[in-house]
Amino acid sequence: MSTDDEIQDRLVARIGKPHGIRGEVTVQVHTDDPHDRFVPGAVFTTRAPAGSGVPRELTLAAARLHRDIWLLAFEEIPDRTGAESLRGTTLHLRADDAVDETDEGDENSWYEDELVGLTAVDPAGETIGAVSGLLTGAAQDLLVVTLQDGTEAMVPFVAAIVPEVDIEAGRVVIDAPPGLFDLARE
Repeated sequence: MSTDDEIQDRLVARIGKPHGIRGEVTVQVHTDDPHDRFVPGAVFTTRAPAGSGVPRELTLAAARLHRDIWLLAFEEIPDRTGAESLRGTTLHLRADDAVDETDEGDENSWYEDELVGLTAVDPAGETIGAVSGLLTGAAQDLLVVTLQDGTEAMVPFVAAIVPEVDIEAGRVVIDAPPGLFDLARE
């Protein structure tokens, strides 16, 4: 897939482990509206390691919540063996398919692919590191920040700690409480 194509789509989920024997997989959700995204018939583009055998597109056959975990099944994946091959694959929607009316007015919502690569700075503008991921959680999301010494730190993605996200300037401001980054180095 070309770089232009990568810019034109949005990360929706990352596939985890298989569930059962009928090809279902668990997913880590990266969308604010899974009920509207995980609809049978939806077609997702995939990103997986080269040579993995993962199809470039997957068509959703079924989606359900099981103990607060989304389980997805795809028309192209009939069994557990096929589901195992999907582990680590990311699912994407074209940007125009991923945007809906609720997204347009929310200026405080970002997709992981918009955040990864942004420079993390402190309130004085000193570089702390770079955003390398986003972990979505039930209570709050966490920014994964690779610090300048290579250590990964988990930063609560809340306004009190991350008061500014400036996609155009390529940076996020992190006003870390004392000791936050020391936890990552332990």
